[in-house]
Amino acid sequence: MSEQIPERESMEVDVVIVGAGPAGLSAACKLMQLAQKNKKELSVVVLEKGSEVGAHILSGALFESRALDELFPDWKDRGAPLHTAVQQDEVLMFRDHQKAISIPLWMVPKPMHNDGNHIISLGELCRWLGEQAESLGVDIFPGFPASEVLYHDNGGIKGVATGEMGKDSDGKPKASYEPGMELHASVTLFSEGCRGHLGKQLIDKFELDKETQTQHYGIGIKELWEIGSDKHQPGLVVHGAGWPLSEHGATGGSFLYHFGDNLVSMGLITDLSYENPYLSPFDELQRFKHHPRIRQYLDGGERIAYGARAITKGGLNALPKMCLPNGLLIGCDAGTLNFSKIKGTHTAMKSGLLAAETAFNAIHGDGSLADYEENFNRSWLYEELHRSRNFGAAIHKFGSWLGGAYNYIDQNWFTGKLPFNLTDPVPDHQALKPASGLKPIEYPKPDGKISFDKTSSVYLSSTNHEENQPVHLKLRKQSLAVETNFKLYAGPEERFCPAGVYEFLNTETSPELQINAQNCVHCKTCDIKDPVGNIDWVAPEGGGGPNYANM
Repeated sequence: MSEQIPERESMEVDVVIVGAGPAGLSAACKLMQLAQKNKKELSVVVLEKGSEVGAHILSGALFESRALDELFPDWKDRGAPLHTAVQQDEVLMFRDHQKAISIPLWMVPKPMHNDGNHIISLGELCRWLGEQAESLGVDIFPGFPASEVLYHDNGGIKGVATGEMGKDSDGKPKASYEPGMELHASVTLFSEGCRGHLGKQLIDKFELDKETQTQHYGIGIKELWEIGSDKHQPGLVVHGAGWPLSEHGATGGSFLYHFGDNLVSMGLITDLSYENPYLSPFDELQRFKHHPRIRQYLDGGERIAYGARAITKGGLNALPKMCLPNGLLIGCDAGTLNFSKIKGTHTAMKSGLLAAETAFNAIHGDGSLADYEENFNRSWLYEELHRSRNFGAAIHKFGSWLGGAYNYIDQNWFTGKLPFNLTDPVPDHQALKPASGLKPIEYPKPDGKISFDKTSSVYLSSTNHEENQPVHLKLRKQSLAVETNFKLYAGPEERFCPAGVYEFLNTETSPELQINAQNCVHCKTCDIKDPVGNIDWVAPEGGGGPNYANM
């Protein structure tokens, strides 16, 4: 007689928050502040899929403290990890593998200026925010991904369920099997970050993007280096555009930030609207590091960390409705990043603060969640995103040079008030051209000093998954991977993935796609860029994935 599978237990709370990133943790802290101020009892639970708070957090990161100033005006006294103030901005236009032009700051769009900002590790900031939340009475459960949205009979959101633990690769319970737990809440806040898998489902189910422009994304690949003290310039910020992406008709930008004790945070953001299926964002970063203007800092240094994460960059024009029945979509789960500033932390935090205020009032009968839209539209967050609404579309439509010129005029002369909206209607996954007629890109072999392969890179991300579990990268149709992606687009999965997850075998006889899910760094690029929308990323077993220390 087979052993009976135990049923899920349930837990009743006032607010459940999915994701311990800057939006979710800011919302949690603000909710408890409001409860204490108004002498109300409030139970708040935060679910985090990473093994600890910050484990899956990756960003450049330049930080504008505006939202933090509102949440914790005394953040300096509380020891917030904002240690390196920006001292110098430098913007480069890379012409080729040897040449780069320095752009005078007066010609740089104002949102890209960084006076008063800080260079930080966003993982460290989230860990600190987690400590503040717990001190206020928030319950945070790392290693428990929300895997399912629960609904009332009337269609409203009832809460979420955490994922099952202890199933084998065929989906059968092992001896260690544990069912998930249901969390029922008056309000559920979804703050999973870019392309959250529950957020994606909710946007589709409730048609939240029905009246918006097409959302767009980029893939940011980052490395952390320790360099010689003679080369380290604390507070130096270097941004760039052009080569190497321009060589293949792609757009994006680079960053290099000096902070901490001889640390340099550097990377490349590739807009996922690129057309050439042979392009590899990972390999573009590796050859970019050999440019003299970048290599001068890295020579003799040591690469100590690696990671990748997609970013939502459509801006205000692509922002879906964020209010749901009994729930709100916040932060990068909705797409609040300000691409013109290359920053999304302060905007994510502000969306979390607005959500907390709206949810608190709704729970206590002083309003409803529908007030969120009005609260958002009256905030500085809306004003900031409105000013920058055309920034990304201008780069996509006109390229780095002409798009940059447009953005300079729009931002510096008209403060973002030109009376029209630029559109960019082609989804990123539909932008790829068929491989026929295009030549494969031959990337140089890594030298092991400045440039590296994917295997050694993934090792530095401390990525790990329980191997004997269901694959969390779901193919809607197995046949499409070969019949369309491989035969028409030359198997772009092998190249757009920055972790070597996808591999085509037996290419000369009977091609077959192998998914090495163990390598997945949870960047979500495959969920976005697959040309036929064939890949769905879902949460793996709790605690799996990268373990970023200071990214």
